[in-house]
Amino acid sequence: MDITPFTPGCGAVVSGIQLAGLKCDDLKKLRNAFSDYGLLFFRDQKLSKEDHVDFAERWGSIVLNKFFQSAEGYPNIAEVRKEQHQETNIGGGWHADHSYDKEPALGSILVARSLPDRGGDTCFADAANAFDALSPGLQQTLEGLRALHSNEHLYGEDGYYQKTDLSQQLGGMDRVGGATHPMVIRHPDSGRKVLFVNPGHTIGIEGWSNKESFALLNFLYGHTEQDAFTCRFNWLPGSVAFWDNRRTWHLAKNDYRGQFRLMHRITLKGVPLLGTT
Repeated sequence: MDITPFTPGCGAVVSGIQLAGLKCDDLKKLRNAFSDYGLLFFRDQKLSKEDHVDFAERWGSIVLNKFFQSAEGYPNIAEVRKEQHQETNIGGGWHADHSYDKEPALGSILVARSLPDRGGDTCFADAANAFDALSPGLQQTLEGLRALHSNEHLYGEDGYYQKTDLSQQLGGMDRVGGATHPMVIRHPDSGRKVLFVNPGHTIGIEGWSNKESFALLNFLYGHTEQDAFTCRFNWLPGSVAFWDNRRTWHLAKNDYRGQFRLMHRITLKGVPLLGTT
């Protein structure tokens, strides 16, 4: 197994292994790499749907997706699908999966199944490295704050996706909700301090007005979106990405109009997140 940084501040590429039938020693090395980087990329994988589920279950319990359709015969696998005629894609803005849950997801494992001839990359951002680069004074301020997270503005009855050509594809409007989390968490595995807000699901700061909240949040978003903390992954047949939702944002590029794209995603159950104080 070979593990090399993808960019200086975002992700790592793992080569020399197949995720199907992974050996125990290699799994242990992957766990260490996942803790170190929070985002792992794999190429040239031969991963069936059964292999996808088996690999995920070696990391923890699987979370059934609230809103996406499942792959036929595999309720644990969510389809991230865009048809040729559709204009809107899923996850087209920066976000962290399931931050609106009381126990945010551990991570997501995304497998390429059908790719457009061009486009369809996914961008990622490392919110742990971004936090480390903030001034000590701002870090201390953030560690005393809590943020509000929700999915209602996206999936609710009057949410964004209900007004797009994805409205018939997505379900679960009765399962919208939200949660409050520390703005800086102590990562439950690595122990690192991580900035835990994201543009897609964070809707405010507890005890602050909207104007005050977004003055600070928008600064943090701009800071985290810098090249120093982001990377862009081009999907190829056999590509797999595995990211830590407590640490990593992502954004799916919507630059393949008129082409079909299908990805399979499994999401892993997380734990309640604690602050640093």
